[in-house]
Amino acid sequence: MSHSNPVLQLQGIHKKFPGVHALKGVDFSLRAGEIHALLGENGAGKSTLIKVMTGVYRRDGGSIRLDGQEIFPTNTGDAQALGISTVYQEVNLLPNLTVAQNIYLGREPKRWGFIDWATANRKAEDLLRDYELDIDVTQPLSSYSIAVQQLIAIARGVDISAKVLILDEPTASLDADEVQSLFRIMRSLRERGIGIVFVTHFLDQVYAVCDRITILRNAELVGEFEAATLTRQQLVGHMLGKELAALGQHKPAELDRQQRDIALTLDGVGKPGSLEPVHLSVAKGEVVGLAGLLGSGRTELCRLIFGVDKAQSGTITFNGKVVHLKSPKDAMLLGIGLCPEDRKHDGILGPLSIRENIMLAQQIKQGWWRYIPHAQQVAMAEKAVKDLSIATSDIEKPIEQLSGGNQQKVILGRWLAANPSLLILDEPTRGIDIGAHAEIIRLIRQLCAQGLSLVVASSELEELVAFSNKVVVLRDHRKVAELHGDDIHPQRIMQAIASA
Repeated sequence: MSHSNPVLQLQGIHKKFPGVHALKGVDFSLRAGEIHALLGENGAGKSTLIKVMTGVYRRDGGSIRLDGQEIFPTNTGDAQALGISTVYQEVNLLPNLTVAQNIYLGREPKRWGFIDWATANRKAEDLLRDYELDIDVTQPLSSYSIAVQQLIAIARGVDISAKVLILDEPTASLDADEVQSLFRIMRSLRERGIGIVFVTHFLDQVYAVCDRITILRNAELVGEFEAATLTRQQLVGHMLGKELAALGQHKPAELDRQQRDIALTLDGVGKPGSLEPVHLSVAKGEVVGLAGLLGSGRTELCRLIFGVDKAQSGTITFNGKVVHLKSPKDAMLLGIGLCPEDRKHDGILGPLSIRENIMLAQQIKQGWWRYIPHAQQVAMAEKAVKDLSIATSDIEKPIEQLSGGNQQKVILGRWLAANPSLLILDEPTRGIDIGAHAEIIRLIRQLCAQGLSLVVASSELEELVAFSNKVVVLRDHRKVAELHGDDIHPQRIMQAIASA
């Protein structure tokens, strides 16, 4: 049972980076003996808030109190000494050291001035029994599964006298049984009076284990709620910034009902731990929208179709032939393109010119031994600049100097120059200005009219409604609905995302 007085309280937290106000007066409170979900979409501020809590970032305004006393952690070591520990999805321990060495790293028991490893091993075994782990603590950490490594990291964090335990996406790489084991440990720690901050994208898990929920959106606090009284639809509405009552005015996109050939069929395609088997078809000239919250499986599905990740089940049929995509190059040679969600990290080569970025896909398709002549590259780039209205005075300008919207147009131009028959767009309008946003929407409609097949993943519901012939809804890495006709409506999409 949680106590009424907060063990950790953040008030009016501000954090600024050059050109970005990452946290705008955010409040957060954690009680002793509770599991508190911290939720929000990409860019909401969750990671920044955690880094402020743990001393990775110095706050630019506001206060942090632990047990009523204001604290000023300057690094994770400070935070741990105060009683705040964090366990990340990717365990930040040392895989080459033994389990016991990891647990007592920096605080090894000593005898006669030397490290007493016999005592460390015995204490580590005793500690891990409380976490239902009966393992050889003298073996390297890397010899155990991710689930076991996470429990070891939790045990270490709690053993450093933790009052607050922050779990950042701990279940992302776990199977169903491992998730339940983790939940048992979390409930046990709650009973011991430890406050747990639980960051996750799985709504089912939020309601399975959490007492309260704090939601951030666009660097601001949306609200703090009791999990028992917040419905799933209300939760989704708060996260997306849309209230159901305000969505009744939208009209679904007109569906072209003429018979079309099928460009892509997924028959039970999936990958354990990433995406449960999905059945999906995309007709020629059709736009299929992918809806769902961050972490729902949208990006994972895009990556499977493009061969970034290899499907472990089912079959992929493209233009009437079963295909086996082992890499993105396989997909490109078939005529499939991908505009990734993170264009700066996965989409552009910043120092290279606009021209060089545009010719990349076609050059890879041809092979580097058949180099595209410079004059042809210039023609490709100039055509893309004209057709897509890319705002630049010079195609030799480094792409990193363009705005986000114009970078996105360059990536589109790259794929259109390679003449694909299926184009996958993952969050094509994220982080771009309103004018560029409208231009991208117009281009999607235009490409569809020209017979190109598109799969478009977006968290903007009105955007999906505006151009999708059908919408596939994903939640917790599985397909939960497929909407057609009049059902393609923001309210119906939200209901499908929130459904139990």
